[in-house]
Amino acid sequence: MVALDQSPVVASAGSDIPTYHQVPETSYELDWADLATLDLSQFDQPGGKEQLAKQLSDAIKNIGFFYIINFGLSQEDVDRQFSIGQELFKLPLDEKLKYRAELEKGGYNGYKPKGLREITPGVFDNIEIYNIPKFIPAFERPQPDIVNENRPIIEKFARHIHDEIVRKLLTLLAIILELPEDYLLNVHRYDEKSDCHLRYMKYSRRTAEENEKASGIWTKGHTDFGSLTLLFRQPVAALQVRTPEGEWKWVKPYPGSITVNLADSLEFLTNGFLKSSIHRVVMPPPDQRDVDRLGVLYFVRPEDDLELRPVASEVLRRLGYDQITDNSAVGITAGEWVKARVAKGVDKGVPRNEIGSQPILGGVVAKYYD
Repeated sequence: MVALDQSPVVASAGSDIPTYHQVPETSYELDWADLATLDLSQFDQPGGKEQLAKQLSDAIKNIGFFYIINFGLSQEDVDRQFSIGQELFKLPLDEKLKYRAELEKGGYNGYKPKGLREITPGVFDNIEIYNIPKFIPAFERPQPDIVNENRPIIEKFARHIHDEIVRKLLTLLAIILELPEDYLLNVHRYDEKSDCHLRYMKYSRRTAEENEKASGIWTKGHTDFGSLTLLFRQPVAALQVRTPEGEWKWVKPYPGSITVNLADSLEFLTNGFLKSSIHRVVMPPPDQRDVDRLGVLYFVRPEDDLELRPVASEVLRRLGYDQITDNSAVGITAGEWVKARVAKGVDKGVPRNEIGSQPILGGVVAKYYD
């Protein structure tokens, strides 16, 4: 996989923070998933959208994970976001807690401390998260200095993702569904309220004893809440995807790529034709086990007031996906679904390792996998 040279879109403004350097990739040959790669530089070429849509259609019939390259951001742009995330998580805990998200009420914007969920008896999650919502008046909120000082860079980065990457992916999915090309764009508008956000995420290294107690699982197999998740390449191997046959395969962190997966809202909107991808995070291989795993992600979610009812698509009718299923979200809006899943995610009632399926809202359940 070779990415073309790309010009930076982000200015070098902001606070003077250390440059982030990625750790080397693992030397272990793991059981890597065979995932398709979409070259987004083809999108505006004659016939490019149609070619990419066919490639994506073939890819998601097998597994809802794929790579994209040539997405208009330089490695410098991406590394700058890792630098911001690294400095943010270095802040004292009491400072970070000033910006704690209202997780118990379904709010996801701001800081999530680690240790809110019991993974196995005596072992709690090792994940810190900081979510930055869309830069619209409805979501203005206090932020740490590191965010405020770098706001122009962060906002330009996030808006590029929405305008130049998400726009293309949603267009390709509309083509696959034989809908107007702007159909999905019209329910994912940037200036409307939705739970889209840029995320900095840190998995802290575990001790050998903790890994053994948790059977090496850092996050149980699950699906994401919205439409798409974009994971910027970071080389600590820990992400695995579940195949249709129930096997776990490692997701290789290819240089110059973003890993993309489909999520719940697209499954609801297509009545299961587009499947929300099941994935988990496990302990890295031995040569990466003594480092923290820092991530930069972007979560794409429909507008809050969109009812998660299957779209009227000729493809769905032709393939038999036009009948309402038992786990349908008809009557539930995208905003309601996300808030309910967030609140359930910090439910203290049952350790995550004991959950196979969890009622979320209106009879709809989320499933978890070992």
